[in-house]
Amino acid sequence: MKRFISFFLCMLFLAALSGCGSEEVATENNPLVKTKTISLSSGASEGIYPGAVKGRYETSMSFQVGGRILQRFVQAGDYVHAGDVLMTIDSRDVVQQAMQGEAQVAAAKAQLDLARSNLNRYTALYEQEAVSESTLEQYRTAYEAAEAGYNQAVAVAKQGKNAVGYSKLIAASNGVISSVTAEVGQVVDAGHPVLTLVQSQELEVEINLPENRIGDVARGQSVEVSFWSLNNQPVTGIIREIYPMADTVARTYKIRIALPNPPEGLQLGMTASAKITGSNAAEKNQPKSNAGDFVILPMAAIYQTDDSPSVWVVDSDAMTLSLKEVQVEDFDKNQLKVHGLKDGDVVVVAGVHKLHEGTKVRLTNNDKEEKH
Repeated sequence: MKRFISFFLCMLFLAALSGCGSEEVATENNPLVKTKTISLSSGASEGIYPGAVKGRYETSMSFQVGGRILQRFVQAGDYVHAGDVLMTIDSRDVVQQAMQGEAQVAAAKAQLDLARSNLNRYTALYEQEAVSESTLEQYRTAYEAAEAGYNQAVAVAKQGKNAVGYSKLIAASNGVISSVTAEVGQVVDAGHPVLTLVQSQELEVEINLPENRIGDVARGQSVEVSFWSLNNQPVTGIIREIYPMADTVARTYKIRIALPNPPEGLQLGMTASAKITGSNAAEKNQPKSNAGDFVILPMAAIYQTDDSPSVWVVDSDAMTLSLKEVQVEDFDKNQLKVHGLKDGDVVVVAGVHKLHEGTKVRLTNNDKEEKH
């Protein structure tokens, strides 16, 4: 009897040990998940947008007369000074027109001299009562017509002389040639752009802002601008211009940022980054139900069920998972702006499509430290 009781107690002890071991194994087998503890943004949203350094004033230059291009003295990227000759066109036709204008002036001058002589002679005859007043009036009208024709010929000749000077394309200010769109031998019309001159005295940054952030900016707003070529040295910029229409393909708005104190060494074409802290104007203009706090999550954190985006939230006490529906909107290539979470929520941010409702999970050491 004593042996039986001893054997029974021993079996109970082994069973207890076996039970403890299975529970421990089960805990070790719980999925290990990567999480993020939510800290909601209650203030302004922030975004960093790439851009490029450009000149405030960019001039598309063209000839004022048409002709065949004979010489081009500049390349794209060349620095030029005011008064430099950039291109020339064949001026033979223009010179010929100028010579024709001078000949027309000479002919008109002869007609004017003749009309003046006739008017003087008939005026004298009229004073002697040798001709009628109507005859004198005819010669006076002929003189006035000849004078008008002479003045017109002089104006045309002056225009022709000016056109001879237009055969040279001259820089109006100091700057950099950003592009050349015509070559030697090409025949261009008057007003056809042949190159672009960027004035280098006043530089600014141009960025493209998504249409869902356009309400976060305003003219005169300060932004932080940095330049990759200058070791990301930050400077203060002022939003000078917001283009009124979005790009038809990219659906972005061009923003021009003035640089009151540009860093030393800044050059046209350098890569820039603008950090824009929005005033949440877009959200404030929406109904109260659509505005609210948000958090930026990686796209991998979203668990899509039908048309309802959700995230896995970890119960901090039971260490189990539950789905929570959220509202998302585009932010950038790999991140989303998410509404509908509470401050302190622990959200799974990787491997979400391998998880199930109520599953017990374990957190990584980094996530535990962050949580505590």
